[in-house]
Amino acid sequence: MANGGPVEHGYPHLETVRAAVTALYRRLSYDTVHTFATSVAPADVAFCDTDDVYLGAQRVARELVRHYRLPDARLIVSFREMPHAANVELAAGPEYFVELNDRFRTHRRDIGAALAHEVTHVYLHRLGLAFPGTRDNEILTDTTTTYLGAGWLLLDAYREDAASSQKLGYLTPEEFGYVLAKRALLFGEDPSVWFTSPQAYTAYTKGLAVARRDGQQPPLTAAGWAGRRRYARDRRHAQDRQAVVTAPDTPYTFTPDAQGPLRVSFPCPTCHQRIRVPVRGRVRARCALCRTVLECDT
Repeated sequence: MANGGPVEHGYPHLETVRAAVTALYRRLSYDTVHTFATSVAPADVAFCDTDDVYLGAQRVARELVRHYRLPDARLIVSFREMPHAANVELAAGPEYFVELNDRFRTHRRDIGAALAHEVTHVYLHRLGLAFPGTRDNEILTDTTTTYLGAGWLLLDAYREDAASSQKLGYLTPEEFGYVLAKRALLFGEDPSVWFTSPQAYTAYTKGLAVARRDGQQPPLTAAGWAGRRRYARDRRHAQDRQAVVTAPDTPYTFTPDAQGPLRVSFPCPTCHQRIRVPVRGRVRARCALCRTVLECDT
């Protein structure tokens, strides 16, 4: 939790974020991911200053448990002084003890954001899905929280001005915006209407631009002129050499095929699993993992 300190910006964890989206699809399946088409509603996690802090936190926790369809999970919420925003004890269940930073007693509108991350820890724990190392596992948790409809709360908890700052989670604001935009493009949502933080809206728009560029990379037909020209040059070199060619700073890779034409592999713009198709002009490809149909010009 950045509380008054510097907030990291940009996309330093983007590759891990994309790997997390792929892992989520592989573990949950296309059908299960699409059961989360509706995000957590602002009214369901709203917190009034007149609410009892313990009863209110328990109510919000129950709503998040319901969102993740964990009917037999019970969260016991308490508050204490600690350096992190929150912590959950991942035991066998069905009771899970969540500790929130004492500052949330007076910053109650962000309790939902802190609990969203901790409930996702419980959800991933039950799925048996984890990344090695604390850093990557926390990035997986933030990505899952956002992609499954509760992470807009974490982005909305980001506030920064000349005198103070606050950010929850391990992703940068722009990375939260990126994952939220990937979800918005998938389900046709507009999460920007839920933001109370102007800085969160700015981060979302930046992330949205990067997310859209994922679907505008060659060999996809939506690629721009410059990308198509560079792709044609790299393809020509690959055909001349008849060897594996990895173009620098590009997402696609050409590989020869002894039983057929040259092939190109590239990441699916939705789930980031790599797709391999023959180099033979116009091709329609379907991602086996997320079922996205892709128009390609190889």
